[in-house]
Amino acid sequence: MPLIECRKLGRTYRRGRGKSAVEVTPLRQLDLDVEAGQFLALMGPSGSGKTTLLNLIAGIDRPTSGTLHVGGADIGSMTRSRLAAWRAEHVGYIFQLYNLVPVLTAYENVELPLLLHPMSRRERHAKVAATLELVDLADRHDHYPRQLSGGQEQRVAIARAIVSDPSILVADEPTGDLDARAGGAIMALLGRLNRELGKTLVMVTHDAGCAAHAGRTLHLDDGRLSDVPDGEAATAAPAEAGRESEC
Repeated sequence: MPLIECRKLGRTYRRGRGKSAVEVTPLRQLDLDVEAGQFLALMGPSGSGKTTLLNLIAGIDRPTSGTLHVGGADIGSMTRSRLAAWRAEHVGYIFQLYNLVPVLTAYENVELPLLLHPMSRRERHAKVAATLELVDLADRHDHYPRQLSGGQEQRVAIARAIVSDPSILVADEPTGDLDARAGGAIMALLGRLNRELGKTLVMVTHDAGCAAHAGRTLHLDDGRLSDVPDGEAATAAPAEAGRESEC
């Protein structure tokens, strides 16, 4: 059974108010299977529903039609409180703009998700220290975000996403705010997490070079998914990628 299973998945939003309101449906009748341990890249034009799909998989949003099962859990049937608890246990989210708390150190930012779990201070310290070591930031544990480079901030964000050992990592344009060198380092780190730790990773990207790091690439357009054959993601036209490759 796939770790992530979407069947006829749809999501509709209502945009605007009153008579001027319109319904927007970025996803309709979408089928998708993601196996445990897979690294999947989602590409497609702006507005194609990539981030909507990512947020559904992450439990940030819920579908308006169809079914979505993640690790056997039916996302669409959960209450808001149950969904929040499930997300905290099973999903690590990596944002484009890091979303670090500026008044907290790197250590404190990474520790945040663990405060939702029943564990001692010593257990939290051991997990945070090991995770910062994994992303090569042990010597920056007491630095605030303003004291870090963009690449270091994203590594802190990745450490925060993986410290609770989630079953799924989702990443929304994880290199979108970084230069080529820092972006390459982030993609190398994500590749290690997938290969060495077996993390299932679903990533949205406009960058064909970044998508080439994934084991599978899908193109989403007008609510439909299609496979990008091996090797083609890396040679996609610049217009498809949205900018020169930074990975």
